[in-house]
Amino acid sequence: MEHISNSPADTEALGEALGRVVPAGSVVAFTGDLGAGKTAFTRGLARGLGVRERVTSPTFTIVNEYEGGRLPLFHFDMYRLGSSDELFDIGWEDYLARNGVCAVEWSENVADALEEQPCIRVDIRRGAGEDQRLVDITGADLPPLERNEEETR
Repeated sequence: MEHISNSPADTEALGEALGRVVPAGSVVAFTGDLGAGKTAFTRGLARGLGVRERVTSPTFTIVNEYEGGRLPLFHFDMYRLGSSDELFDIGWEDYLARNGVCAVEWSENVADALEEQPCIRVDIRRGAGEDQRLVDITGADLPPLERNEEETR
């Protein structure tokens, strides 16, 4: 389902709505341009899961772990990985076995590793305005994502 986000806060609100309903063991596979809002969406996802820690991009660490919510969140950034083999080298299967939520930015860089794994796909593209984003969420049997006015401010 495609959503229109008009601000980073709106993108976070979409992530939060998904975080409230995402089931344990889910992989959320992100695609989109650099700076499109993948980390903003993940900040909201974490908030929806009840994670209280500050969420930052794991560009140089590859993965950040967040505990304390209803499910653990493992936030991956595959931008610097050269192949799916490197994903397995850092313990991908161990993260999957922990039955949390794996949020994978730049998932196209490890597409073959995700072929066997059912994924919620989140594609974020720039829209017409400077802050507008087109957010397409597919691959999950989730209820329609609803946001209230307070969440979009």
